[in-house]
Formats: sequence, C-alpha cells, structure tokens
Amino acid sequence: MQTNLDLQNTFSRTSSHLTERLKERHFHKVSSSSPDFVDLVDHVLADAPTDMQTRLRFEWLEYGPLNQLVSDTAITEIIVNGPDSIWFEKDGQLQKHHDQFLSPLTYNNIVQRICDEARITVDQNQPAKDGRWNDFRLHVLIPPIAKNSTSLCLRRHPRRPWTLDQLQDLAWGQPSALAYLKSCLQTKKNLLVAGPTGSGKTSVLNALLQEVPGNDRVVVIEDTDEIHCPNKASVKLLTRTSCDYKAFSQMDLVIQALRMRPNRLVMGEVRGEEAKDLLMALATGHKGSFFTLHASDPRQALWRLEMLIQLGAPQWGIDAIRGLIKLSLDELVIVRQDTDGRRVLEGIYKIQSLEPFGFILEKIM
Repeated sequence: MQTNLDLQNTFSRTSSHLTERLKERHFHKVSSSSPDFVDLVDHVLADAPTDMQTRLRFEWLEYGPLNQLVSDTAITEIIVNGPDSIWFEKDGQLQKHHDQFLSPLTYNNIVQRICDEARITVDQNQPAKDGRWNDFRLHVLIPPIAKNSTSLCLRRHPRRPWTLDQLQDLAWGQPSALAYLKSCLQTKKNLLVAGPTGSGKTSVLNALLQEVPGNDRVVVIEDTDEIHCPNKASVKLLTRTSCDYKAFSQMDLVIQALRMRPNRLVMGEVRGEEAKDLLMALATGHKGSFFTLHASDPRQALWRLEMLIQLGAPQWGIDAIRGLIKLSLDELVIVRQDTDGRRVLEGIYKIQSLEPFGFILEKIM
C-alpha cells in the first residue's frame, strides 16, 4: 500500500527525470495539454509503481488532489489555502482533505490551468479575480495579498436550479411558507433574501425565479454567473472589472437594465452603492423583483440596507432612506444554516410600519 512518503519520493524522482527530459528536448515553455508533454509524462511515469501512476498523472496533467473532489457532486465547496491545506464542504460540514499537492510548483501550475480554462487573468495588476469554471464559482487571490500562498475557492452550483417544491422535499421550510412565497411571486411582491455566508441565498433566488411566468422579462444583474434566467424573454448582465476596458459596476448595470424594458429586476447580491439605484427602481413600478444581502436576521438586513443606500446617497437623511425601503420592499426572507449543515428558512417578515425610532417588523411565517 502506498504511503504519502512513498508518493512524495516517487514524485520527486519523476520530477527530476521530467525536468531533464524537457531540457534535453529544449522545451523552455510547454503546455501541460500538448501531446508532446503528455507523451513525455507517460514515458517518465512508466517506471513508477502502477498504483502511483494515476495520481502522478493527475498532478502533472490534470488537477492533482482536486480531481477526486471535483468529481464528487456531493461536495459543494472546495477551499485551498495552499499546497498542503485543502478543505471541502460535504453534507454541510467542512472537512480536511486527506491528500495534498505534491509541490508548490504543481499547485501554482494547476491554479494557472484552472484560471486559463475559466478565461481569467490573475496578476499583480489584478491579484483577486472571480470567474466561472465548469460547475463552480471560482475565486482566486494571489500573494502578496494572500500572505503565504495562492488562495483558491470553488463553490459548486447545480446544473439545474432548485425549485420551491424541491426545497420543500428537503424540509427547507413549512409547506405553508412555500405556498406563501409562491403567492408573493404571483402578486409581484418585492423580496429581499438575506442570510449569512453559505446559507443558500442564491439557491433560494434561483428557486424563486423558477416560479416567474414565461412571458415576464427578467433582467438579472450579478458579479459572477450563478443565477439561471427563468425564460427566453429574460437576459443577464454581468459586471466587468478590467484594467484594459471600461469597468461596469452593478450600479452601472441597474441604469442599463432600466432601459431594457424589464418586468422584474433581480440582483444576485447587493453589496454597495447600487442599493440606492435598485430600490429607487423598485419604488417606481418594477414589482415582483428580488435580491440578496448578507445579514443574520431581519433587523440586521434592514440596517445594512440603510448603510448601503447611504453610500449611494450620502446627502440623504435617515428618514428619506427608511422611507425608500418602506416604499420599495414588501417581504424579507431570512435563511440560515443549521448546526448539522442543513439550509433552512428562518422566517418571512413584513415591514408592518415605519415609526420615528425605526421599522416595526411582523413575522408572517
């Protein structure tokens, strides 16, 4: 039975042979997918123990220790802090991977391979980048911003979006709550979906979108490609951060969306000054819209929303900001993750009234 030490020793030996062969063939820079390099790796690994050849091929030609994690569809998130620190989330629980990259060189090569396949560039001008890689949302952060090593985060998104009926089958919420959400969509209520990181906000957003009628035009705005358009009449707008071209923020995209005849507006996550423009749009007739926000409870969600609107309108007083929220927001859907890892509905809240001291909330479900 192979041990990690045996694997590491075999890797070191084959790495030396591979480097020598590359020098002999005057390969100064070669793609890992090129036939010549693949043949060379196969030749070098021919002398390696049979039970190690597959793992070593993964290291040189594919994704190393990530191969096993990427192919396991029950794994929802993969977090890599460095060559020897790999974690994954399965069944709602974060676990440490038993395997690791065999060298910093192959780790960096594999990260670069993933970035190339995702068509994103990460360098000192853009040390942090988001993207889409296969079924995953990708986030990369390189040194010196990431102190010790490149950080890689992969969050899996289902190929088919969740539906409210599927959420009910998973005991996400009571049947009456799911029925109420369906009625909110039919009556075109504006919804805020809030919860902590990893609580399933995007999944809920996608499930809500599946209830939108086929002739409703939805304009979806987000930073990374995660939300499924509900029908062919709908369209998606993505932000752009670029050193070479004009950047487009979510605030810019709200302005563009309003010129595209939307029946509904959907924003993946409100995190900045775009909150003011989005809520202004909701207050002026774009009913049946929804968006997400990071917050642990309904009061924190409203407090954060106030702060974000103020970023876009620093001259506004708190009364004007709260008035806009009361006018444009109908329901708050709060989600959370249980201690056993299950994503559940915490509650559905309504702003009952706006008083001089703040909002009065009513828990409906």
